[in-house]
Amino acid sequence: MPTEILMPALSPTMEEGTLAKWLVKEGDTVNSGDLLAEIETDKATMEFEAVDEGVIGKILIAEGTEGVKVNSPIAVLLAEGESADDIGAAPAAAPAEAPKAEETKAAAATPSAAAPAPAAATTDSGDRIFSSPLARRIAADKGLDLKSIKGSGPRGRIVKADVENATAAPKAEAAAPAAAAPAAAPAAAAAPAGPSTDAVLKMYEGREFEEKKLDGMRKTIAGRLTEAKQTIPHFYLRRDIKLDALLKFRSQLNKQLEGRGVKLSVNDFIIKASALALQAVPTANAVWAGDRVLELKPSDVAVAVAIDGGLFTPVLKDAEMKSLSALSAEMKDLAKRARDRKLAPHEYQGGSFAISNLGMFGIDNFDAVINPPHGAILAVGAGVKKPVVNAEGEIEVATVMSVTLSVDHRVIDGALGAELLKAIAENLENPMMMLA
Repeated sequence: MPTEILMPALSPTMEEGTLAKWLVKEGDTVNSGDLLAEIETDKATMEFEAVDEGVIGKILIAEGTEGVKVNSPIAVLLAEGESADDIGAAPAAAPAEAPKAEETKAAAATPSAAAPAPAAATTDSGDRIFSSPLARRIAADKGLDLKSIKGSGPRGRIVKADVENATAAPKAEAAAPAAAAPAAAPAAAAAPAGPSTDAVLKMYEGREFEEKKLDGMRKTIAGRLTEAKQTIPHFYLRRDIKLDALLKFRSQLNKQLEGRGVKLSVNDFIIKASALALQAVPTANAVWAGDRVLELKPSDVAVAVAIDGGLFTPVLKDAEMKSLSALSAEMKDLAKRARDRKLAPHEYQGGSFAISNLGMFGIDNFDAVINPPHGAILAVGAGVKKPVVNAEGEIEVATVMSVTLSVDHRVIDGALGAELLKAIAENLENPMMMLA
């Protein structure tokens, strides 16, 4: 019986997406692992691949279609011996419903492999086990009983990933006694709603304007930042940092690295300085997790990257372990792919600390909104020449950069936040220490 190819969930929170481009056409033969299409989510455009082999019998959703619900049919796959005449006999898909987070893990895209496209189960009576041909073949090769494997595909269908996970899974240990669930927190008072769409439109009757529909990214940004300002108790720490030693050191390093095609930016030093400061003040390297705080061991630093219509915050993992040149190369790569909307979800999720730099726009200082669940974000202004008093009590002109650390008071108290900002400033004002 023909098999429906369903719209995949490319992240645990994805509910719908845009079928940006088909990479196959009707009549094409595909094998497991072949790329089928490009799917555009609220954050990125990602490829996904087939989990079954067969022939593309019919494409149900045209490329460019927006708002395609997760788990809704997008194409029909024919197995050996089937023809287009059999498509009418294909089972009707269940109403599209976003899968739970646990169910989408098998379909989450990775940088080395595209996310598999789930295929719907066939409907037979009796005790038939619903599984893909590839899953059955792998199970037979490994000597696995499909009855013992739980399927993660639509309607419980067993797919390749389920069999591979069953092969690699260790024997289960006795479960620890379940901890008592914490008492529910009192419900927060509802936030006052803003004016309705109709009320705003009425307010501007007779005035010329262009109405723009919010895309997925804009909706996500609006939702997350509203949540952040309503639920996170922000406080702000401000400090001026002298950059003269850093600028001189950067110039020297760039001359030495010129032959390797490396050019370090001030932002590269800020990333490194922040990563090392999080190691020096480890209790500030933390995130808010509902009823607890998670203190991270590595310094995973997110950096805001502006793109058309929004922004990304790609994460540089283990930044404290990487050289300045390695951080520079990785940041350039992440920024380019962010602007092309080619980042995989794991590349912009996670981290405990973020950096937002508007200095290149001539902004002296600003306050950034914390990106939950991060504990803090550093807002970086432009370096400007100012008169300062040096250690000898003399007035001199120095290049000074103003920074503001926005802190989640649930995670980091005032003195701890001040200690973190002091460590960042000391690293930037003594840049050679970052190479020690």
